[in-house]
Amino acid sequence: MIVSISMTELPLLERAVRQFRAVEGGRAFVEAPGALAFVATDGPVIQGWCWGHHLARPDASSMLYLHDLEVAEAHRRQGIGRRLVGAFMAAGAAAGATTLFLSTGAANAAARSLYESLGGELATQGPTVQYWFRLGE
Repeated sequence: MIVSISMTELPLLERAVRQFRAVEGGRAFVEAPGALAFVATDGPVIQGWCWGHHLARPDASSMLYLHDLEVAEAHRRQGIGRRLVGAFMAAGAAAGATTLFLSTGAANAAARSLYESLGGELATQGPTVQYWFRLGE
């Protein structure tokens, strides 16, 4: 089952954060404007999750950013990632988003295959690089 995370589902998100990040958290994310998260479960077992943001743009449009998709190793190759991304995309489209962007490793063949099978295309603006900044250090 794919569960859309809201405040009523906060305990499920907190469990997913512990499972996939090994830290406590979840509440601040759920309370943030534009936050989207989905958790795949089979009864009490958390199989996977995805999370990201619905972002407003200055041109009055909006887009989705999928920050993370993870499926527990024992549950891979069962369509769980596909259903999680599908739920994320459907929620964003219902909220008015017209595009989705994400990043994955160039060598992550499984992820790239999934995203391409869902209709994703490589960025057309040419080679890109990403930078990470640690703030407050």
